[in-house]
Amino acid sequence: MNSERIYKVLLGPHISEKAANSAETGNQVVFKVLPTATKLEVKKAVEKLFSVKVLGVQTLNVKGKVKRNKFGVVKKPSWKKAYVRLEQGQDIDFATAAE
Repeated sequence: MNSERIYKVLLGPHISEKAANSAETGNQVVFKVLPTATKLEVKKAVEKLFSVKVLGVQTLNVKGKVKRNKFGVVKKPSWKKAYVRLEQGQDIDFATAAE
């Protein structure tokens, strides 16, 4: 896998109530990823960027919602997210990971 592709696969962490629950109970982290990203690419990107051991990756496509506003109906874009399961005892701290 190309080294510059590794930096483009992960778009950022996805913060939600469900993501927080899965982080506490299942030792998982949720990321927004490129729609063309594969599970293997996500695994390699997380292992290289955060120096952790990944047990598994689950990906899913989130369909964009249809919203109404004063201009009519607008469709939000679809996107992809990945649930990354880490080994026991491993953790990603996003505050110190940027340094």
